[in-house]
Amino acid sequence: MEILAAYDLTRSYRDAAKICGVSHNTVRSYVKARQEGVQAPVARQRGRITDPFLPQMKSLVEQSRGKIRGDVVHGKLVDLGYPGSIRTTRYVLAGLKSKYRAQNTRVHRPWTVEPGLWLQWDYGDGPVVDGAKTVLFVAWLAYSRFRIVIPLRDKTMPSVFAALDRSFRLIGGVPTYILTDNEKTVTVEHVAGVPVRNPQIVAFARHYSTAVHTCMPADPASKGGVENAVKIAKADIVPKDTNLRPDYASFAELEAACEAFMEDVNSKVHRATLEIPQDMLRLIEQPKLHPVPAVPVTASFGQVRQVPPNTPMVTYEHARYSVPHTLMGQRLWVRGTDTEVIIVHVGEAGPVEVARHPLTRPGVPAIIDAHFPPANAGALERVIRPTNTAEEEFLALGAGAALWLKEAAAAGTNKIRHKMERAATMAKVMGADVVDQGLGAAAVHHRFSHEDLVSIITNTATGQPQRTISTTRHAVTDQGQWLSQGTSAWANFGTTNTPTTSDASDVADLEGATE
Repeated sequence: MEILAAYDLTRSYRDAAKICGVSHNTVRSYVKARQEGVQAPVARQRGRITDPFLPQMKSLVEQSRGKIRGDVVHGKLVDLGYPGSIRTTRYVLAGLKSKYRAQNTRVHRPWTVEPGLWLQWDYGDGPVVDGAKTVLFVAWLAYSRFRIVIPLRDKTMPSVFAALDRSFRLIGGVPTYILTDNEKTVTVEHVAGVPVRNPQIVAFARHYSTAVHTCMPADPASKGGVENAVKIAKADIVPKDTNLRPDYASFAELEAACEAFMEDVNSKVHRATLEIPQDMLRLIEQPKLHPVPAVPVTASFGQVRQVPPNTPMVTYEHARYSVPHTLMGQRLWVRGTDTEVIIVHVGEAGPVEVARHPLTRPGVPAIIDAHFPPANAGALERVIRPTNTAEEEFLALGAGAALWLKEAAAAGTNKIRHKMERAATMAKVMGADVVDQGLGAAAVHHRFSHEDLVSIITNTATGQPQRTISTTRHAVTDQGQWLSQGTSAWANFGTTNTPTTSDASDVADLEGATE
């Protein structure tokens, strides 16, 4: 009626078409039909060349979940006798794919969670440490957005239990529900879409008074919070070109990096809540959590072993394995796999893996050097401890006397005690420093008789260099070039003040008396 009214107003097909926004041919057909007294024409729906092949195209879109390309569909239609062009195929296919996405898109409803209810956990690929691939255990509290990252060496049941127990103790309580993927440690199988729980995870949940839930298979969007936490943790902790982080030299360095990451992300304002996660956990969510049992689940950690109080070694399958020396006298749990032995300690922070060894056979202990305290310098050498007054008097002369005693004992010198007494007597006449320097020089050149000591001191007192022949090395040695390693008492040997004439005569008298 608007078209006919526009024509009556303008008496022009084209002007009426411009007013109504249609073609002038349409205006002509409507005016002609009115003049002939017939019904106005109805718009006809013209068919497309793809209409006979439309069922096949819809089937391909559904089978590919809207991912199939236009050239692939065109090739399949050509094989069925399709005569059209690929441009028409792409045009029709685009409409079918858009309609499919509109009908099958997932609508996300915001999740309003109460404090203390939900904890989600997942895993991420960790860095390579000591040639072995590690795993990042990531937990996420849904209300406070508090994130936990714990490095693991594997995803076995004991490792997961230890990580969960440590997570509960880090947040200071146990939530009502915990959510994760359908790992074999949690879900054994699905029967008619219903997940069948692993009996061990059920016993674990009963011990901590919580309930374990799993998301739909292959549906990470149902636990998007922890998925995002895993992505951020991997980007920051795993060494990559983007973060310029170097490789980890030890598993302890990886643990320190994870702790630093948790401290960093939990102390910053979260962009979703505009609050600091650790403050929300402490003030709001932590009071809503259930208490953590004092005794963790230890049934899956293996066999109980008591570490001896004097050696950090435990026995498993008749073979011995080392543990950190700080655990001597404490109780540990040991379990074995086909290739490794894992040792766990349960302390205030919960179960912690303290050692992992490759399997060894009885009689060949598996030892990690870091498990033992550093050895003292010169541990193979005897410590000089005087046991009587004569020994104290001799060793009081200085480092030269101690060196002489070691070297003389190693050379099997006879009458050592008698020579020590004579040296102490000589020190009362010549002075302790002069005798100590003489003893040091005698020790360096393996001259252990009393006459050698008197000769060295006498020649030093007169300032004349002495040349002696070493019977062991067959070399002429100049006294002015003697060196004493590891001592300082005779570092300036040969440069001291010359004793008086009376001291030299006293030495000569002492020498005659001893003869």
